[in-house]
Amino acid sequence: MDARFLIMAQRNVSELLAGAVVLLVAGGFLGYAVTHTGRNNVTGTTLHANFERADGLVSGADVRIAGVNVGRIVSADIDPKSYQAEITFTVRSDVKIPVDSSAEVGSDGLLGSKVLSIVPGGDDKMLANGGRVQITQSAASLEQLLGKFIFSVSDLSSNVQKSLKEKQAEPK
Repeated sequence: MDARFLIMAQRNVSELLAGAVVLLVAGGFLGYAVTHTGRNNVTGTTLHANFERADGLVSGADVRIAGVNVGRIVSADIDPKSYQAEITFTVRSDVKIPVDSSAEVGSDGLLGSKVLSIVPGGDDKMLANGGRVQITQSAASLEQLLGKFIFSVSDLSSNVQKSLKEKQAEPK
């Protein structure tokens, strides 16, 4: 009886130590992942843009040109005078943005996070630090688009039914 108890006690201790090692390694991986997520601070030119809607655009979101990450959103706030979303973002200092460029709120795939896409203009003059992108396109609301689609399909359906009834009522 004493030998079985001693074997079980040794087995419990070894299982406990193995579990502790697994938790320690998992914690190390978690710590590494948190510190190396690729969300480094982008320093460079700080720019601003105002949008009617900036749904889902938050601090830390990507700023992209031609799909390439060139900066980060610094802040998203509301302009108390115009009630528009005021987005402040940084762009790498080696990337120069023409003054006639546009900014649009896009998504990183069908169900992905929101990003700010910059479409460069053709002007020779570049935006300075603290400059403002004047041409903006707000985020498209999936709910609004779906509602418009459903309304147009139901309207089309009722027009077809109306037309069929008129044709059936015509004398032959």
